[in-house]
Amino acid sequence: MRNSDPRVAALDEVFAGCATAAVACSGGVDSMTLAFLAHRAMGSRLTVFHALSAAVPPAATERIREYAERHGWDLRVVDAGEFSDENYLANPANRCFFCKTNLYATLSAAADGAQLFSGTNVDDLGDWRPGLKAAEAYKVRHPFVEAGLSKADVRGLAVEYGLADIAELPSAPCLSSRVESGIRIDPKALRTIDRVETLIRDRLDPQTVRCRIRSDGMVIELDDETLSDLPDASRNELIGTIRASVALDPAVTVTFATYARGSAFLRATLK
Repeated sequence: MRNSDPRVAALDEVFAGCATAAVACSGGVDSMTLAFLAHRAMGSRLTVFHALSAAVPPAATERIREYAERHGWDLRVVDAGEFSDENYLANPANRCFFCKTNLYATLSAAADGAQLFSGTNVDDLGDWRPGLKAAEAYKVRHPFVEAGLSKADVRGLAVEYGLADIAELPSAPCLSSRVESGIRIDPKALRTIDRVETLIRDRLDPQTVRCRIRSDGMVIELDDETLSDLPDASRNELIGTIRASVALDPAVTVTFATYARGSAFLRATLK
């Protein structure tokens, strides 16, 4: 993908049309690539915001800090306050609406009139994403959507600009997305989820791993290839390691399953 690509030109047009802007950066491929490109175009007119919370894997925060130092971003780390919002903590199906409402309210107050950007791409528009309603309320712009860029396009841009480590990042929604709808969001449980997923990645190097907290126990979801290559004896040994590493309650069952996108999401909890 070259700079002559009309979609890249469309991105530059978005950036050029804003006197100042602020990117909400979660540490994933979309927001990281957007922050890099927007900073490249806007320089000191751009601020990168990162909301630090129990729902954000520490590795994502570390990645943002490292990139900010390397590329000279004006990085501001904030508390968006969602863990003080009972609507968010109750974990209904539209939890993301309350999360993004808290995020964009915080950024709007801190950004001093700057245009807010999100890393949403056109593929995201095919999902039911309550957070987009919150973005609309705060007049957040989605440069990748305006430029017609898909997830694959964003990854391609990351490669084009030498961000290979970012381009290869697997999709990784917030840790709260691993908790079955209707189960209260608890920071301790989120830390457990992150530790379990980190352990699994270190041991198995899977393409995809999700540690789901469900009403009937903990479920480790893995991509088909990794799961099929994991014999029963190895599964049992791994469960023992998980229990010991996170001091899991003996009453909590641990099972393995094939990864299914959004499997912790139960829309029936939406009121």
